[in-house]
Amino acid sequence: MTLPTITPEEAQRLLANGAVLVDIRGRDEYARERIPGARNRPVDTFSTVDEGAREVIFHCKSGNRTAVNAPKLAAAAACDAFILKGGIEAWKQAGLPVARDTRQPIEMQRQVQIVAGSLVLLGIVLSQFLAPGFLALSAFVGAGLVFAGVSGWCGVAKVLAVLPWNRRGATGEAAQPAK
Repeated sequence: MTLPTITPEEAQRLLANGAVLVDIRGRDEYARERIPGARNRPVDTFSTVDEGAREVIFHCKSGNRTAVNAPKLAAAAACDAFILKGGIEAWKQAGLPVARDTRQPIEMQRQVQIVAGSLVLLGIVLSQFLAPGFLALSAFVGAGLVFAGVSGWCGVAKVLAVLPWNRRGATGEAAQPAK
């Protein structure tokens, strides 16, 4: 089942009439940037969404995650449900307010991309200047990324999660309105 999409302006009207906005992104993404008043319910952690409202609006970063998970979201909603077309990015483009807390670490996925890309690049550079065997580093990282994609388990993310900057609570409570 698909859910109808609505524009940020339509969402704002529904919110003014008591609809509930549900952010399905991960806690780390929500802590760094969110729409004020949105409730964080990561899509991989809920089975039902009972927010006590007549209407629920789901959103993610760009609209892709909500579209992919539309059947799950529709099944979880106990009322009329919609998808915010274009997610928080469209919300910002419409000039609507967001809360940001730049003290929160960047999203785990981006941290993994930075580390993996750096290791692949390092392996290539070292293989050119020191020894061809360093290409094994790039191959190892590539195999790890394939494994993470297939299995859903990422060793790099597990290691990054225990680093001090990622151990803070990702509540986003101290977020400041964006300018």
